[in-house]
Amino acid sequence: MSTNTSLVPNPATLDELCINTIRFLSVDAVQKADSGHPGLPLGAAAMAYVLWTRFLRHNPSDPDWFNRDRFVLSAGHGSMLLYSLLHLTGYDLSMEEIKQFRQWGSKTPGHPERGVVPGVEVTTGPLGQGFANGVGIAMAEAYLAARYNRPGDAVIDHYTYALVSDGDLMEGVASEAASLAGHLRLGKLIYLYDDNRITLASATPVTFTEDHAMRFQSYGWHTQKVADGNDLEAIDQAIRAAQEVTDRPSIILVRTHIGYGSPKQDSTSAHGSPLGPEDVKLTKEKLGWPLTPDFLVPSEASDHFRRAVDVGKQQAAKWEEQMVIYAQKYPDPAKELRSLIHDILPADWDKDIKPFPADAKGLATRAASGKIIQAFFPHLPGFIGGSADLNTSTNTELKDAGNFESPLMKEGDLQGAAGGVWGYEGRNIQYGVREHAMGAIANGMAAHGGIIPYCATFLTFSDYMRPSIRLAALSELKVIYVFTHDSIAMGEDGPTHQPVELLAALRAIPELVVIRPGDANETITAWQMAILLPDKPIALILSRQNMPTLDRSKYASADGLRFGGYILSDAANAAPELILIATGSEVDLAIAAQEKLKSRIAVRVVSMPSWELFEAQTPEYHEQVLPAAVSARISVEAGISQGWHRYTGDKGINIAIDRFGASAPGPVMLREFGFTVDNICEQALTLLKK
Repeated sequence: MSTNTSLVPNPATLDELCINTIRFLSVDAVQKADSGHPGLPLGAAAMAYVLWTRFLRHNPSDPDWFNRDRFVLSAGHGSMLLYSLLHLTGYDLSMEEIKQFRQWGSKTPGHPERGVVPGVEVTTGPLGQGFANGVGIAMAEAYLAARYNRPGDAVIDHYTYALVSDGDLMEGVASEAASLAGHLRLGKLIYLYDDNRITLASATPVTFTEDHAMRFQSYGWHTQKVADGNDLEAIDQAIRAAQEVTDRPSIILVRTHIGYGSPKQDSTSAHGSPLGPEDVKLTKEKLGWPLTPDFLVPSEASDHFRRAVDVGKQQAAKWEEQMVIYAQKYPDPAKELRSLIHDILPADWDKDIKPFPADAKGLATRAASGKIIQAFFPHLPGFIGGSADLNTSTNTELKDAGNFESPLMKEGDLQGAAGGVWGYEGRNIQYGVREHAMGAIANGMAAHGGIIPYCATFLTFSDYMRPSIRLAALSELKVIYVFTHDSIAMGEDGPTHQPVELLAALRAIPELVVIRPGDANETITAWQMAILLPDKPIALILSRQNMPTLDRSKYASADGLRFGGYILSDAANAAPELILIATGSEVDLAIAAQEKLKSRIAVRVVSMPSWELFEAQTPEYHEQVLPAAVSARISVEAGISQGWHRYTGDKGINIAIDRFGASAPGPVMLREFGFTVDNICEQALTLLKK
């Protein structure tokens, strides 16, 4: 880095020198890339500087130190602010990477990405997501602290900070998350609001005129205002005051100026475009910064920022010493906590899951899922989650595990709460009707570490949380989604609740593993895969209606689900002439059709609960299950046909629903849309012209 301090005019203070270093490292990177958002780093550098140098407990040498404070840049468009801070404080982010901002293969993408940039806690950019992620991080800290801390031994003890923007606060996901955070009284959650009153296309007086402080007060937050975003002591005092408020989350409204010091200050043009060479020059002149060289880091500033390295090592070492003492006093909780921190599952976590006996009547996979959850969750202390006010319908309540609630709640206020403990140690999260916040909060919990979060709702409402699901996949976060009421078979509620297109929509998200089990025993394997798969979100797609539990002495083991698709029932004593491929509740139809056709056609039935798991198998396995020589193929799934052609080919048939459903009893719906044994057989005979 350049450290020629002779080029730097004497600043009024070291603080001012450091703040301007952040500003112009950001401005120069945006300008070199000819792309990016310089306005936020110019305006918010001062408050970020105060937070990072006076409050944030972190370890640049070990970004994953577990008891670190978490910082979320929810306003992810201002990514160069975060990259500048990471570089300056000693993270593994070189000046060369700063100079490669927004370029192919760099560690400095246009918006912060977890797993790409050391020190980035969550992937942000879609506004409001980071706001809600921070709530999830704070909830994870509260749960682990309640479970493992002991009087005088607080081994889990950190703050969650975020820098949020006007755009974040406008997004509905932030409102949902803020409402829940206030209800839960998350006192270790502190947000700095970059109140610059400018968005991409307009000033906020055009779009956003509510009283922001009163809004958050009504949610149950502690609020403060700082009139000048460059007043370091006022910001310092506000953060200290927020730390003193332990029974409410805090938001500090800091009045800043987007594009501070530039000719574009306080204008929309400062938001999302480089300043341009001439305005960069004028900004540097106004703030007393040398015109050359670019990417200047004065040695005084570098030395000041790099103190974070030694301080961080000391804090982490002190915590490790604390953990040693804790382990001596409380060996079992310490062992359990270490396992959670390092993502180590108990060897026998699924020992109490019992196979379901064959049963022609069977049960819904949502009901099977509920029984399976009850069998394994006591062995997985990091397994915590809930539903969007649908726990009785999704069968996802953890029995006698209590509600995750503020310990300050009055017991009489907890009507309908799960049995057992209640407080932050409770493992059932009552999200209320807040699907989008639920998804984003689960991402935050997963990002925190030590937690396997799950969340549940009807499949038709998965679109309410789609942006969060997408970010979980992009970030390689292990979040488990339980989506029930998966097809037109739910019946009378009608097309508003019949998710014909949403299996295809979820399958379209890269890195998301979608599993639609075909009976209760496939549901066991689906849950085992959901727990065991690392670094991927998993969506379990479950039925409302009963379906037969197959006799696995007659049909292939449900363990075949691990491969995504498997030969469930093969043609007897002959090579198959026709392959029926089905998922979920349609698997039984395919089995029945095979039985009816067996005197005329050699039929193979393939259960295909997960395309993603199947695609991960070898070409040899694909050929074994779906031999190329057998072109007569029929898929059977109560959803749209999109995507099925990859398995049925040009000569195949897709029994599907390429329109919205209707309101009628489930059996009537299935009959009218062709999901019957007779229709499958008719289509098969037509296909083979027999």
